Amino acid sequence: MTTKQLQKDAMRVLKETSRTFYIPITFLEKELKLTVAAAYLAMRAIDEIEDHEEVSNEVKHATLLKVADLLKAPSFDNNAYLDALAPVKEKMPEVTLRLADWLQVCPQGALPIVTSATSEMAEGMAKWALANWQVHTKEDLDDYTYYVAGLVGVMLSELWEWSAGTKTDRELAIGYGRGLQAVNILRNEQEDLDERGVSFVPDGWTRTELFAYAEENLAKADLYMKDLDKRSIKLFCKLPLALAHKTLQAMRDGRDKMSRAEVEATVEEVQAD
Repeated sequence: MTTKQLQKDAMRVLKETSRTFYIPITFLEKELKLTVAAAYLAMRAIDEIEDHEEVSNEVKHATLLKVADLLKAPSFDNNAYLDALAPVKEKMPEVTLRLADWLQVCPQGALPIVTSATSEMAEGMAKWALANWQVHTKEDLDDYTYYVAGLVGVMLSELWEWSAGTKTDRELAIGYGRGLQAVNILRNEQEDLDERGVSFVPDGWTRTELFAYAEENLAKADLYMKDLDKRSIKLFCKLPLALAHKTLQAMRDGRDKMSRAEVEATVEEVQAD
């Protein structure tokens, strides 16, 4: 498959996997667009392993640790990767099976940033899978939200600096990721409990504390935005943040989520800014 075909394929799988991130990624300029698309697909690849309902936590733990090690190597060994996937391979979607392709799409200068962050995420997910995602304290919640979202903020900040020389605050970048994840936890709280028997809510917390946690981190995300000086990067970051704020307000109003019309209107507002 040619490089151009691979790039086209990556954008197709990205769109099929997550329209929420596909749209803001298209705001970025070409090299950075391919980089962030590759990074998203790589992280989604390992997330599918962590999330799969038919795979035991022990197998998730072992598989994710093997993948994390492979991502630390100077070059990614696809045969070794497929061997590592053997216990779960038949259950995995295209995005997971083609991790090597997504890494190939990533510009070489940014590849170490993407593989390092994806490896760290895989290790964190492995730890939390083995612990059956049992969150008991705020420290647990901070740790979990760092591995699944906060470090994405750190990785993106490193990519902004690599691509555009834009420097940002690391703690605010983590807050950006945590804020988005906290909104997801609030939105999916009952579903996680009913379908997976998992609660990401610390012991003794109600939704009041969880709302406060989301708001505290979204406030950091708002401050993070002030460091962004390139329009395309600012647009990329602005859309998920606007959707998170509005989803939080919808839940405060007693609704499960934003309506499709509200989402579309928000996308138009951000694009018109």
